[in-house]
Amino acid sequence: MEKVKMLVVDDNVLLLDALKEYFNGSNCIDIKYTACDGEEAINILEKNNDIDMVLLDIIMPKKDGIYVLEEMRKRGINKKVIVETSYDTEDIIHMVGRMGASYFISKPYDMKDLENRIISLSDLSDPDIGKIVSFVDGDLQVTITKMLHELGIPSHIKGYSYIREGITLLYDDPKMIGNITKKLYPELARRYNTTTSRVERAMRHAIEVGWTRSDWKFTEDLFGQSVDFDKAKPTNSEFLVTLADKLRLDNNRVNV
Repeated sequence: MEKVKMLVVDDNVLLLDALKEYFNGSNCIDIKYTACDGEEAINILEKNNDIDMVLLDIIMPKKDGIYVLEEMRKRGINKKVIVETSYDTEDIIHMVGRMGASYFISKPYDMKDLENRIISLSDLSDPDIGKIVSFVDGDLQVTITKMLHELGIPSHIKGYSYIREGITLLYDDPKMIGNITKKLYPELARRYNTTTSRVERAMRHAIEVGWTRSDWKFTEDLFGQSVDFDKAKPTNSEFLVTLADKLRLDNNRVNV
């Protein structure tokens, strides 16, 4: 696989250095260009045709990430863009999705998670890579993100990413509902280059954290009688299946 040539746009110089160090010597990814503001980023994009993908911060001095997305569209610069920000509100997710972003990642993020997303986005035709969470199904991702936030699960912990992608997999393929341990966990482990046991533990931890922080009215409405609130938290399977079923019902999708 030819290296993915990246432009990283972020005003955090320490983060730029960390990214260059992490991907130094990578067989797949080359951080070839960096910029600290949107104006500099557009100049680099205009002058260099070898850029495959842009990692773009939203909040920056001078010209921000929204400016970059707007200018890319105006100038016909067609590159895949991963938007990164610590302000992962529903409005921002919708906005950058409409403006052409391919993926949205919340800060702080795990470098390995970012690496997996870059590789996935670089070759969507590869059937072994599987479906990525993109803005093709943006409304679904916004809804899942909102549900997880209302359930109290913080976006910076590892289990959050596993749960969000797991719900998407179950939503798209309900046949997987009866095979969470044998199919869902291994698929998530493959995508994130980890083990099934780590996926399971991280999910359980995220659910436990959320259970003490969630909007109880929303939680009770969502889970109803399926969980004894006084005695136990939902299992990973109960949690994932309940949310996936809720989404399918809300979107008038029946099991096949």
